[in-house]
Amino acid sequence: MVDRRLKLLLDATDAIDLARSFLGGASLEEYSQSPLIRAGVERQLEILGEACMRLAKLESTLFDRIPACRSAIGLRNRIIHGYDALDDNLIRETVLAALPPLRMALHAWLTELDPQA
Repeated sequence: MVDRRLKLLLDATDAIDLARSFLGGASLEEYSQSPLIRAGVERQLEILGEACMRLAKLESTLFDRIPACRSAIGLRNRIIHGYDALDDNLIRETVLAALPPLRMALHAWLTELDPQA
């Protein structure tokens, strides 16, 4: 039987990588003025939050293991349900500051489950 957690961890780490790639070196002004960059980054944050939410259903200790997953889920909900009141600076700073350590934690778990990942 395939461990569904592996797929979700890959989805989450890929979403982080893509969000960071889409943002690139864009300043806050460039980010705010580019619907394409914003849409790409926000979509990847939605995927990240959804993957974390599904992981939480499979792994009851997720939030103990990786507390930042709770924030990723909250951000996903904010993007989906409050899309009209998003703070571009908050989104941009999240991608720049919060995602790298989250990716490290998710990747560590991934390699624990599958050392070849």
